[in-house]
This record gives sequence, structure tokens and C-alpha cells, in this order.
Amino acid sequence: MDRADVLIVGGGHGGAQAALALRQHGFAGSIVLVGREPEPPYERPPLSKEYLAREKEFSRLYIRPPQFWAERDVEMRLGRAVVTVDPTAQTAKLDDGTQVSYGDLIWAAGGDPRRLSCEGGSLVGVHAVRTRADVDRLMSEIDGGASRVVVVGGGYIGLEAAAVLTKLGLHVTLLEALPRVLARVAGEELSQFYEAEHRAHGVDLRTDVTVDQIEGDGSKVTGVRLGDGTVLPADIVIVGIGIVPAVGPLILAGAVGANGVDVDERCRTSLPHVYAIGDCAAHANSFADGAVIRLESVQNANDMATCAARDICGDPHPYAATPWFWSNQYDLRLQTVGLSTGYDATVVRGDPATRSFSVVYLRGGRVIALDCVNMVKDYVQGRKLVEARATPDPAALADTAVALKELL
Repeated sequence: MDRADVLIVGGGHGGAQAALALRQHGFAGSIVLVGREPEPPYERPPLSKEYLAREKEFSRLYIRPPQFWAERDVEMRLGRAVVTVDPTAQTAKLDDGTQVSYGDLIWAAGGDPRRLSCEGGSLVGVHAVRTRADVDRLMSEIDGGASRVVVVGGGYIGLEAAAVLTKLGLHVTLLEALPRVLARVAGEELSQFYEAEHRAHGVDLRTDVTVDQIEGDGSKVTGVRLGDGTVLPADIVIVGIGIVPAVGPLILAGAVGANGVDVDERCRTSLPHVYAIGDCAAHANSFADGAVIRLESVQNANDMATCAARDICGDPHPYAATPWFWSNQYDLRLQTVGLSTGYDATVVRGDPATRSFSVVYLRGGRVIALDCVNMVKDYVQGRKLVEARATPDPAALADTAVALKELL
């Protein structure tokens, strides 16, 4: 049986940062990282942006050069998955039958794209945007002449893909089941702005629509049938409707969790010597007033990884990182800080018509989040308002002549 002092499951941002942080904090034991993909850890956000747009070669996406991991004595087992965990024996079984015993286990497996449940959801031409292989398949179909794209889901992945594909000259229709895009993560002002932007760039954006069936000719997509019977011709369908946390082996091993796996303030699961981090880890977040949530972001994955690594190294620090996120669409850079969930008021700084503005989210008069479109200064200064739980005058918030740092 193989042995790892720390076994890391997942080769994304969280898994890579866990290995980095262990070494940075003086951990001298053996580290084995198991990743389902054949590539060493790489950046995920560019997949729906620069990589899909052909603006970045894949080699520029590596979190560290491939040889870096061997130099840091991190053993990579790529193209492999953990299928079972025995927390009593402290062993994990891989899909090739290999058994690995561990001192501590860091579960950073992320999630799998949520699939359409309707008929035709598995036809050739139906794509997710989660891995390099997903995007490579998508790009090969575009290179093969596919030109009509239907994007299902008006979240960030769907909007980013729609922006890139429109820029590449494809005909794009975007479908959102809710009354507006970004409805789960942003206010109406931001939703309306992005809907107008996409339509201005030629995207056929439709809200309040449902998908009844993906139609095909044999095994290949030919169209999308909507709930009202309308059929949209399609060569490609991109599904961006969220992820399913990849925590099956931990739950089967007895870990507590409903939406992902539950962790405490040090990223420890209910299983001894087992940590969980990143997209799949449900935690009580102070920026959500202590509500138990999962955060799907690079920031969360990296900061949780460092938290788990420090705990293993005997230097525990509770997870208390400020949430942040970004999205690039067309020439617009959106930067978000804080969590807007449960807001009861918004203040708009600047004029959306200028394509440079911020939306400030308040709850009980307190600043809880900002969405900043092409407004870097607001993002930087607004972060301090969120962290300070500031309660500034809304009129001053709306006045762009007043710097946000003056409202602390």
C-alpha cells in the first residue's frame, strides 16, 4: 500500500494551493495529489474567457510550471480519481485499484457540471465549460463549422461564453429560466445592464424561458425545444446551470453534509483527519451573517487551502477571508467584493450608460457587497467598507465626487 503524509484529492486551484501552502509553512512530509484530469493544476477562469477566445495558449494557464511540483517533492497522480475513503483505516482507494494510506486528507475535488435533465441532454454537441477537455471539444466543433449556439443559463459562465462566442462571429442565443440573468448573485441594476450589453452585441437573450428537449439527428444536436414549443436551431448547446459538489466518497464514508460537505472554521469535516476546501465545502461564512454556504470562487479555494494547510502544520487560523470575484465580458471588467445575499437596498454610483459604475448592496444600512463595472477604485476602496461593516449615508454613497474611502 502506498503512503502519503498528506493526500490531496483534486487538481484545481484548491488542491494546488494546499500543496503550495504546506511547503510554504514548513511541512516536510510526503504529499500526494490525485487529480482526475491528465494535466497538472491550471487556472480555471480563463477557460470561459481567454482560452475559449484563443487569446491564451494552454501552457500559459498552468498555476506553476509542470516541473515545479517535482522540485517541491509533490507527487502527482493525474488522470486518477478517489472512489472510496475509509476514515477509520485512513486509506483512500483510487479508480485503478491503488490504495493510499494518509495521515491527513484534503478533499479539494470541486464539482461536476449540472446536466440538463430533459431528453437529449447527452447528445453530441451538448457542452459544459468546466475543464480543458470541455473547451477543446467545443472549439473543435466550432473549427468544424458549427455556427449556431444556444447557451442555457444566464449566470457568469453562460454570459462569459456568450460574449466570447459572439466575438468569434457565431450566432448566439442565451436562455435563462428566471426573469433576469444573474438573478441569484446580483441586483436588478446589474442584471439589466448586462442584458442590454449582450443584446447590443447581437446575443438573442431570452429570460423566463424553459428548455423542454434537446433535439437531435441521430446522436448530434440540431435544436433546442422550449417550453412553449418554439424550436431554436443549434449546432452547439452550452449548459451553464451550476455544479454538483463532488463529495460522494466522503458522504459514503459518513461525512456530514447536504449541499457539499460541512466543514468547521478550520476546514475540518466531521471525519477525523479529513479536510474539505473550495467549491465543495459548506461553511459558516461571516460575510453571510454566519449562514452555511458554498462559495464557488478561486479566492475561496485558495484561502481555504491555506487555512487547512496551516492547521495541519500546527498553526491554526480560522477561515475569515473576504469574498471576491471577477468576470470579463466584452470590454467590461466586473469586480465583486462581499456577498449581496439578503440585501434590502442598493445604491448605484455612476451612470450605467457610461459603462463605468458600481452597485452598492446594503442590509439594514450596512454595506455588505459591491459590484463594480470598470470601476477599480470603487472595488479597492469599497472592500474596506464591507470589511468594516460600515453604515454610510446612502446619498454620499451615490455621489461619485465622494471617494468611498472617505466614508469609513
